[in-house]
Amino acid sequence: MASLARAITSFYSKRVAMAAGRHVMRAVKVFEFGGPEVLKLQADIPLPVPGENQVLIKVHACGINPVETYIRSGTYAKKPALPYTPGSDVAGVVQGVGEHVTTFKKGDRVFTLGTISGGYAEYTISSVDTVFSLSDKLDFKQGAAIGIPYFTAYYALFQKGSAKAAETVLVHGASGGVGIAACQIARAYGLKVFGTAGTEEGIKLVLQNGAHEAFNHKKKDYLTQIKEAAGAHGIDVVIEMLANVNLAHDLQLLSSGGRVMIVGSRGPIEINPRDTMLKESSIRGILLFSASKDELRECAASVLAGVEAGWLQPAVGPEYSLEKVAEAHKDIIHSPGALGKMVLLMC
Repeated sequence: MASLARAITSFYSKRVAMAAGRHVMRAVKVFEFGGPEVLKLQADIPLPVPGENQVLIKVHACGINPVETYIRSGTYAKKPALPYTPGSDVAGVVQGVGEHVTTFKKGDRVFTLGTISGGYAEYTISSVDTVFSLSDKLDFKQGAAIGIPYFTAYYALFQKGSAKAAETVLVHGASGGVGIAACQIARAYGLKVFGTAGTEEGIKLVLQNGAHEAFNHKKKDYLTQIKEAAGAHGIDVVIEMLANVNLAHDLQLLSSGGRVMIVGSRGPIEINPRDTMLKESSIRGILLFSASKDELRECAASVLAGVEAGWLQPAVGPEYSLEKVAEAHKDIIHSPGALGKMVLLMC
């Protein structure tokens, strides 16, 4: 019976691949860990085929996340088996579905929270429970900017940070994908929102996307400005994008019982634990991959509701072709300041 089931699945998958009208695709492959140069564009990758509870997507755009550079370099705690194709946040059109998939059909516009075969490719396979309908209100580039950024922002703010309406949140590094998402979500949920950016263009973008006040974190007195704006109460929640630079400063800004949610860090930092004692503040690391299915469902419900309500509007930043993927990985780490979500375009 098991062999018969496998044969039926194989036959069904081949029919889906044939229906796609092609057998090979372009995709980025990583054969060894290292710098951006290890990202290799291949033109003869076999078209993936969906198995049970999987969806085949023709990718129009794929978001680029900083964590993908850490994974590529081999410095991340979890390393994929080589070779692999990076990319989690894709937006595109359903090309086919595997057995038992009833929620999507060929032609549906979708975005994903994850992929199985990798998103830096013309086609990808995703588990059906990480695929979501993409509203006609958003284009594919915006769709590719939803998944990791908006789910991470909601997860950090509410499920781990316990943020509440009327509290003050500081998004420390607010002009990138997660930062913009955090500003929009926090504003929609009734928080007072402060954000920082490293350029004047970034400051404008942060203010346009939900922040009540924005500060240039490259100016020497910006922390003093934040303290003055927050008043004697202080900051209730910090969403921290670069903890190895900012964590010690964050602790000085917190209110009594304040919380720092570490979304990103590129190295170690020395802090004084006494800074957490007087205010009984807390520091918590955030990893969306650790979220439970129930937590992810709650994130999804908030995100989809935000799209329909109109307050969720992903800000798309620099755009790159597949041929420029190595350049994109350099820029996301070394650019002078983030300006929205960086995306790869397939067509």
